[in-house]
Amino acid sequence: MKRVLLTVILLFLFFGTTKAQLTDFKAQTFTDSTGQELQYRILKPADYDSSKSYPLVLFLHGAGERGDDNFSQLKWGVSHLAEPKMREKYPAFIVAPQMPEGAVWSQLITSRDTTSYTASMGQTPTKPMRLTIELLKQLQEEYPVDSNRLYVTGISMGGFGTFDLIQRFPNKFAAAVPVCGGGDTTTAFMLTDIPLWVFHGTNDDVVQPEFSRSMIEAIRIAGGSPGYTEYPDEGHVGAWVQAYRNPHLYEWMFSKELNAGNN
Repeated sequence: MKRVLLTVILLFLFFGTTKAQLTDFKAQTFTDSTGQELQYRILKPADYDSSKSYPLVLFLHGAGERGDDNFSQLKWGVSHLAEPKMREKYPAFIVAPQMPEGAVWSQLITSRDTTSYTASMGQTPTKPMRLTIELLKQLQEEYPVDSNRLYVTGISMGGFGTFDLIQRFPNKFAAAVPVCGGGDTTTAFMLTDIPLWVFHGTNDDVVQPEFSRSMIEAIRIAGGSPGYTEYPDEGHVGAWVQAYRNPHLYEWMFSKELNAGNN
């Protein structure tokens, strides 16, 4: 009960201090060659200088933030990166797309019954994921993005999306942080080289922790060394509240760079 109360207090304080900061994310719409659209928000680096190159963080929201308001996706996680101290310490492009109601980031077939856990990412990405991939390509052409410092993270459904994206592009991202998600264990061997830090809560009754545990085990069997943090007293929401409040996460993530030998 004390843990729940503490989480509620932290959330109250957090949203009270970041609402104004979230407005720094500019609302945009990406349109592909066929006219299909994807809404997203983008936050430019503090003291942005177009002559410099910057890392880019892609954030994939959860099921509860789907819609068409192009704002709800900023509710969790990504809002920490809008804090003035964070922007000063880690200047970067922050991109948060929003998928519509009923859509999903990943084609993974999952079950809450962990005894019959199955997952298949499929041959092609979902429509929101395809549009996100194309959006990322456009942003790299439009802005001075450091292609060696692309990062991706996501919560819940976005955690599944994070795994989906790095399994489709295992050599594109310098680091990935799936939170309360899961992936395709049959292709986990593709993730042995990417810096990966996975988070989950032991008491998560929405996405069972077995989803993360299975991926970690499969990657380790294949020879990888992913990081894994499981919070023994946290459920679904509490796990990502704790994860994104961890300053070591950002130190770790922003220190990663492709071809730098720091995996």
